[in-house]
Amino acid sequence: MELNRRTVIAGAAAAGIAATTLGGTAHATGGRTPVKSLFGKLADGTKVYSWSLENGGTRLKVLSYGGIVQSLEIPDRRGRYTNVSLGFDNIEDYVSSSPYFGALIGRYGNRIAKGKFTLDGKAYQLSVNDGDNSLHGGAQGFDKRVWDIEPFTKGSDVGLYLYHTSVDGEMGYPGTLKSKVTYTLTRHGDWRIDYEATTDKATVVNLTSHVYWNLAGESSGTIYDHELSIAAARYTPVDSGLIPTGELAKVAGTPFDFRRTKTVGEDIRVAHQQLLYGKGLDHNWVLDKGITARPEHIATLRDPSSGRTLKIATTEPGLQFYSGNFLDGSLVGTGGTVYRQGDGLCLETQHYPDSPNHPSFPSTVLRPGQTYRSTTIHSFGA
Repeated sequence: MELNRRTVIAGAAAAGIAATTLGGTAHATGGRTPVKSLFGKLADGTKVYSWSLENGGTRLKVLSYGGIVQSLEIPDRRGRYTNVSLGFDNIEDYVSSSPYFGALIGRYGNRIAKGKFTLDGKAYQLSVNDGDNSLHGGAQGFDKRVWDIEPFTKGSDVGLYLYHTSVDGEMGYPGTLKSKVTYTLTRHGDWRIDYEATTDKATVVNLTSHVYWNLAGESSGTIYDHELSIAAARYTPVDSGLIPTGELAKVAGTPFDFRRTKTVGEDIRVAHQQLLYGKGLDHNWVLDKGITARPEHIATLRDPSSGRTLKIATTEPGLQFYSGNFLDGSLVGTGGTVYRQGDGLCLETQHYPDSPNHPSFPSTVLRPGQTYRSTTIHSFGA
């Protein structure tokens, strides 16, 4: 098997690698046992629960529907809390209207061209839900499934185990895939995500989290004045359907160069064909570090008005940066305001889009007997 995250991260997990704080503010407060409450019901009567967690100064609410982060509260430089994750206050909007707010994404984060790929000589047709393409696992991806959740406390950490089994053929994917995702709040207030999955048949997997961030607060307006840096000298250009061309292009001299810190809005209106395709930034950055055994720092986001910062470390080789281009004023968020273009941004750690159709990209193939593993850590400060 080629060197990829399944082999590298498996060795790291066996060694008992622990999360590290990446410059976030450490808090001495102890973690609270996760609290469960009813959030709502689906049309078929299925109950959807909310789990509330608090540790190290970070407050997190997670839904059993889609593993959704319904809110994430952190303090500013004066200690004032606000929710920095876009979302809804009711289950009905998540079911009918959500553009993946806060959701777990699977089986395959991002796009697969025309919903087709070939594996071991066999062609597969996936659910198509984004023009001609399959996006985020298809019409009924992991974001639209009710996950089984178990709370835990472990030393000074608190968290949730989330479980979902996707049967062979679901949304066109081969193999029965058993997924376990662990959300952990550490004593430092870090939010850590550990993904695991196994299969009984060769398949492709690319799990991620689709939180829309606004560090000034989810109802505060655009994120164009947020300051961002990404440790990536290349990105994957796309065609008009937002499918990678296969090129790993240099960011130098383009609006995609975030190697030095700059505001999100600095170059977002530059007349560049790639920005026209995405109606803004909606691309995969090829991280300089590649696939790593331990999560390594790859991006920093800062809101200058509040002082809040988000630092991201990951084992993944790619980062999809989406600047909220398709928020169109038709959705009302938890703060009671309408979400418009640029009111939130996504920083999705993952493998590259359409990897099953690009042999030169890092592999997303998972086979029986292997365990998919991936880790991302979000560290907060002010």
